[in-house]
Amino acid sequence: MKVLVIGSGAREHALVRGLIADSDVSAVVAAPGNPGIEAVAPCEPLADVCDAQAVLEVAARHTVDLVVVGPEAPLVAGVGDTLRAAGYAVYGPSAAAARLEGSKSFAKEVMACAGVPTALAHVCTTMDEVEAALDALGAPHVVKDDGLAAGKGVVVTDDREAALAHARACLAKPGGQLVVEEFLDGPEVSVFCICDGTAVRALAPAQDFKRVGDGDAGPNTGGMGAYSPLPWAPPHLSDWVIEHIAQPTVDEMHRRGTPFVGTLYVGLAMTSRGPRVVEFNARFGDPDGQVSLARLVTPLGGLLYAAATGHLDDLDDLHHRPEAAVVVVVAAEGYPVAPVTGGAINGLAEAASVPGAWVLHAGTRLALDGELVSAGGRVLDVMAMGAGLASARETAYQAVSLVRLDGAHHRSDIALAAARGEIHIPGSDT
Repeated sequence: MKVLVIGSGAREHALVRGLIADSDVSAVVAAPGNPGIEAVAPCEPLADVCDAQAVLEVAARHTVDLVVVGPEAPLVAGVGDTLRAAGYAVYGPSAAAARLEGSKSFAKEVMACAGVPTALAHVCTTMDEVEAALDALGAPHVVKDDGLAAGKGVVVTDDREAALAHARACLAKPGGQLVVEEFLDGPEVSVFCICDGTAVRALAPAQDFKRVGDGDAGPNTGGMGAYSPLPWAPPHLSDWVIEHIAQPTVDEMHRRGTPFVGTLYVGLAMTSRGPRVVEFNARFGDPDGQVSLARLVTPLGGLLYAAATGHLDDLDDLHHRPEAAVVVVVAAEGYPVAPVTGGAINGLAEAASVPGAWVLHAGTRLALDGELVSAGGRVLDVMAMGAGLASARETAYQAVSLVRLDGAHHRSDIALAAARGEIHIPGSDT
């Protein structure tokens, strides 16, 4: 089986890495890929991942059997629809189904119809509506841009003026609309569900770290690190998510005539009233998806192809390694406010030589002289596996210490509280 992976970040690097490890996958091509991917698989130039015709031409040139669309933007733009119309098996939802990520208000509507437990919410199109919603729900205030925002469209704050300022920015965009939600207490969990339009399987849960600084200080980012498993979470949480959230959602999407094929990301808050959905996404997360994929034993190519072709029920339940996975994101100077790009990156070979560690490229490029330089806010995902969270953390941070990029920063507390047994669900006895 030949597979084409669309995208250029660490998520796609992780997917390529997993696909190459599947003995049933004969070749993997990425478009546009990145320097890290290019070291293990051929990459095709692709100026715009949302250009469906250009993606189609790459797929045809390589006579691929499966196309895996990594980022959310081409999914919402309908790239998967064009590929399916041309006869390709596609892992990734249609534009209509990708609205679960593309529109927070649509996702809330689907959750309500499917009986999915989630936060109370108000959809707002005017500042008067925002003011009323903030009054009704109280602080902490949660204000979400209705559309795609690369993981940075949410503000959670006790500062009413900061909430209002974010609301004004959201409403100033074309078709401005936002969602004001009640704040959900408790630790958050990421569960990635593989869907074929009717059936669902789930990867091992992960937890990611959105704030830029240690102790969850500073502004939200696209993600600064993650880990799996979650020793503090209820056993069989993934099965609960399938039964109460993912399967009802997939059933509702099928009922609407827009079957969901691809990854349904379920972002949960483990509240004192039980698990509640914070948000849906329509693809693997970054970096939390990387740790869930790292623990997956089930061959990735066969799994994604079965989902793309409607045959998930032909597969056994998913199998995962018992070992722990930890990822630490190395970010550029100034990220997330004003990242500095173009800095020389060194030490990757040394980092990758640490036993149990490897490096995924998130925002890198090759300069004209062939030097590897930073090309985004989040530059590298440093991954590690270990017998437990403590050993995986130690390995990850040993590898991070070998990476050299002027001005770069990273969190030093990824998985620390979990490794120490300090995370608890509100109202639980553990």
